[in-house]
Amino acid sequence: MSRCRLVALDVDGTLMSYDGVLSDDVREAVAAVRDAGVHVVLATGRGAHSAVPVARELGLTEGWVVCSNGAVTARLDGSPEGFVVDRSVTFDPGPALRTIAMELPDALIAVEDLGVGFKVSADFPTGELSGRVEVVPFEELASTPATRVVIRAPEASPEEFHALVERVGLHEVEYAVGWSAWLDLTPGGVSKASALEEIRQHEGVEPFQTVAVGDGSNDVQMLRWAARGVAMGHATDTVRAAADEVTGTIEDDGAVAVLRSLLV
Repeated sequence: MSRCRLVALDVDGTLMSYDGVLSDDVREAVAAVRDAGVHVVLATGRGAHSAVPVARELGLTEGWVVCSNGAVTARLDGSPEGFVVDRSVTFDPGPALRTIAMELPDALIAVEDLGVGFKVSADFPTGELSGRVEVVPFEELASTPATRVVIRAPEASPEEFHALVERVGLHEVEYAVGWSAWLDLTPGGVSKASALEEIRQHEGVEPFQTVAVGDGSNDVQMLRWAARGVAMGHATDTVRAAADEVTGTIEDDGAVAVLRSLLV
């Protein structure tokens, strides 16, 4: 049996295809690792209301889920919601939102409504946000303590977002730019890695017994945190450089090979 006792898995682009499909091979591999006694922890940018149903679909009914890029840690349980929030960290989004609004006045803004969905400045493109979505005034968004904020500019490119971040200098928050013109903001010092470290210590797992698999810029710190960090084959060069190894792409179910290797 592998020495791994905790495996952290990103969801979108790692376990789940971009059109929302979990393959049978992924389900079976996750179940086999869980049944071998390894802590299987989903670590995702999704909010708890969106991440927990994926855990259930994978057959995970107990243990931990790291949500909102590390700002929320949920414990799976038998309640109607399927989880309880164990820990959440918030920040004041006002300064960052006002700065970004000056640079991108037409940008869409969403502030996570913990466990429920999002409060937004205007409607996002169909299918991009999950849970209950409520349009509210900008000042309400800017004055509400937040676990996670999403900035979306449908007409902009990811490169323009990178340039914006460099130009305005976002302080006291963590940020990650997605594949599209999508910017995630979370509390400063908070990441998937910081939340996973707390879980590792709580469960008495040694640092050398950790594995992580991911594909996005919000996975970089997690891949560096793990004793064995694995980047998906379609990840960018920056994400690959943070990993110890690279597996197949999401089209190849690259995470399956990593999960099966934990059973050897």
